[in-house]
Amino acid sequence: MTQELTGQLVLTREQVRDVDRIAISEYGMPGVVLMENAGRNTAALLQELGIQGRVVICCGKGNNAGDGFVIARHLENAGIDVRVLMCVPSDTLTGDAAINYRILERAGTPLVSPSVDWKQELASADWIVDALLGTGTQGTIREPFVSAINAINQSGRKVLAVDLPSGMDCDTGQPLGCCVRADQTATFVARKPGFDQPHAAQWTGEVHVIDIGVPHVLLRGLTSR
Repeated sequence: MTQELTGQLVLTREQVRDVDRIAISEYGMPGVVLMENAGRNTAALLQELGIQGRVVICCGKGNNAGDGFVIARHLENAGIDVRVLMCVPSDTLTGDAAINYRILERAGTPLVSPSVDWKQELASADWIVDALLGTGTQGTIREPFVSAINAINQSGRKVLAVDLPSGMDCDTGQPLGCCVRADQTATFVARKPGFDQPHAAQWTGEVHVIDIGVPHVLLRGLTSR
């Protein structure tokens, strides 16, 4: 399967879950490796898009946040001014996201608590990275994510969404009450069905498909069912 064909794939929420599950259980790829690949390659994309100042990375508590923490580490390693803005208390983090948060903590990366003035924090950004909510999100968006999404949309800054804009339904492309308006979306493995629905582009901006290192034979198996 060529990179061109991979970029043309469309995978639903359930198929995306299957990619992770099969990669971990059948191919022996640790979840933290998949997260590392996703974050590193997204950081590289953002550098290609051009960074002229600070990058503020807005993180929730799931794997999407974990991707954000990896992005922060790789950008900081490249000499870029990074601040990580937490939407939830760090003690709610678990699994691979918690691992990558602890790395940043020990490295002295600026980690900003949820109680700060988001408007002020986002005003200092050249780019905002939306790593609040991932493809598994369903149901109406609630606080504290509503306030975070509204702050991002009101910031007037360039926005890169991680996997999909927070608040978008992966399969339908509809906002779940509120949704980040991204200029660029770095989506993992394949496009999502919602991206190709009418008016979805106003939320996603330009979509880039990011490789996370899963074997192509795994993807062929999913799409041949």
